[in-house]
Amino acid sequence: MGYFVMTERNVNIYVEDLNPKGSRTIVFVHGWPLNHHLFEYQFNVLPGMGFRCIGIDLRGFGKSDKPWHGYDYNRLADDLWTVIRTLQLQNITLVGHSMAGAISIRYMARHNGYGVSKLVLVDAAAPTGFTKETAAQLYNKGSNDRPSMLEDVSDIFFYKNATRPFSEWFIQLGLEAASWATLKTIISLRDENLASNLARIVVPTLIIHGIHDQVIPFSQSHILHQSIPNSYAIPFKYSGHGPFWEEKDKFNKDLIEFIG
Repeated sequence: MGYFVMTERNVNIYVEDLNPKGSRTIVFVHGWPLNHHLFEYQFNVLPGMGFRCIGIDLRGFGKSDKPWHGYDYNRLADDLWTVIRTLQLQNITLVGHSMAGAISIRYMARHNGYGVSKLVLVDAAAPTGFTKETAAQLYNKGSNDRPSMLEDVSDIFFYKNATRPFSEWFIQLGLEAASWATLKTIISLRDENLASNLARIVVPTLIIHGIHDQVIPFSQSHILHQSIPNSYAIPFKYSGHGPFWEEKDKFNKDLIEFIG
């Protein structure tokens, strides 16, 4: 079922809540510039195995409200905190992909990991995200031809060849976002640095990263592994930036084993 949680006045965050009576809860947060549908191939499987799966659309993306403001990591982490607190979630596994991996790290540091017992970082844009050059290219093209920019992102997102219908679906997810949210989060991905947050993560952390990632270099997973206490790293040998689809069976298996 789907519903909204108000995180500040006139800003409602969309939540997809599958199998609410599940015995263990996994909260999935999508990367830039997409929405919760990115985890379709987890939602097809995990609820049937007894998990409660919650997908959150970040502000400005998917079905969430799209205000002009609030696209820095602190505000996005605060949105996440309000959702987790409002739903009274405890002992959750928090899964953050790409930009949401960075937001999840900020959440753990800023809100002392409230409600989170395990953390999963998937091709996380951390400790840094886009280079100045990449951010400038994306921002300039996104300001003038956002569909073409999204097509470019789709072309480098996956190592595994995607069918044309799949690529069109992926691009449509990006088009569901507000253009200003897409652009403002490019700036956050360029300017935010999470190096000082990493040591504050005290829960068991699984780091998943595709070795062929052209969006966030695989080398950054080594930095996370070295900097986060009690962390475990699993390289995905046949994936780019989307191991949850490219190696979905392995991804789901590793996730379930980590949750225990």
